[in-house]
Amino acid sequence: MSLSEDFRLPVACPNCGSHLMRVSSVKNPDDQVHCASCQRFVCLYHEAQTVLRHGPGSQSEALIEKAVNRGS
Repeated sequence: MSLSEDFRLPVACPNCGSHLMRVSSVKNPDDQVHCASCQRFVCLYHEAQTVLRHGPGSQSEALIEKAVNRGS
């Protein structure tokens, strides 16, 4: 069992532009979400869930997120 999980957000990291994020596998609402590329803090998990529920900005973003987040 891994200690963290990667997922894709429609919002890019402000530091490096990556959409791939990492969160603790426990996924508590107050867990920190970090960029998987540069490890910068991006938001809290409950905030990331709100962004994911709001949905992607375009159909192409939706297809990419569906492919990347299918195991989540």
